[in-house]
Amino acid sequence: MLDRVAGLEVFAKVAALGSLSGAARALGMSQTMATKHMAALEERLGVKLLHRTTRKITLSEAGRRYLESAERILSELAEADAVATAERVEVNGTLRVNAPVSFGVRELVPHLAQFSRLHPGLTVDLGLSDRVVDLVEEGWDVAIRIGQIEDETLIARKLARCRLLVAASPAYLAERGTPRTISELVSHDCLGYTLSNALGAKRWQFDTDGSTSTPVGGSLHANNGDALLAAALAGHGLIYQPTFLVGDDIRAGRLVPLTLDHPPVELPGVFAIYASNRRPPAKVRAFIDFLVSRLGPEPHWDRELLQLTNRWPLTRS
Repeated sequence: MLDRVAGLEVFAKVAALGSLSGAARALGMSQTMATKHMAALEERLGVKLLHRTTRKITLSEAGRRYLESAERILSELAEADAVATAERVEVNGTLRVNAPVSFGVRELVPHLAQFSRLHPGLTVDLGLSDRVVDLVEEGWDVAIRIGQIEDETLIARKLARCRLLVAASPAYLAERGTPRTISELVSHDCLGYTLSNALGAKRWQFDTDGSTSTPVGGSLHANNGDALLAAALAGHGLIYQPTFLVGDDIRAGRLVPLTLDHPPVELPGVFAIYASNRRPPAKVRAFIDFLVSRLGPEPHWDRELLQLTNRWPLTRS
């Protein structure tokens, strides 16, 4: 019986190189032996993994599905060998990362150059979306999520705190007045974030644990924080968003933070998540460790905001 691991190695190399002869050379075996390994693998599985023509080799649909599992198994075997021999596990391949749009652009992309310098063998495939993605179904290695993680099939590691502020442009406040209590918000244009219960189009939650809420209304709602930020800067209304989004404009004076009679809610945090059905590969662990070192626990985007925003928003320990 041929070695099943060798069969996986041949298959993965053929998929990467598109050639049996190239895979054989890369693995230091004859083309005849590589062909035997592929034949034995396909016979055992009962499916064709490769489409062969005189000009090229491509993966079948079954082959594309099987490749992900084969690469994962080979990666875990390599890690196990490295651990057993106390060697450094190489971080390489492709890391698929999903993140919210505003956070990804502001807080992930600026750090990716340094991460790539630390791990030159790794390619990051970054997908930005404000919707909640399915990591397993969509093939993401790791995702960044803000707020409560309710899916028990996911492992979450906290990267940083996530505080919120209510703010508005000086022009809006000059025209409409400055609210002092949350009950006054109903008479203002409140820019609702449609993907959040806490900051939505009809109600906003307050107190650090979200135990108090008040009705709000407004002429603009959106599913993206940057859209709401642009509207607030243009004087469209009050914005209630995380400090990583509004902090720079508050520091620059383009937005004025409001001190109300109830403090803003504080979201559970910014998290990196991955599927719990297996031990995370080295590339996932390296990425999460890197983000923890760069972002938390007290994130850089909250610097100086304590003094600028009075006592309410940033006092929770």
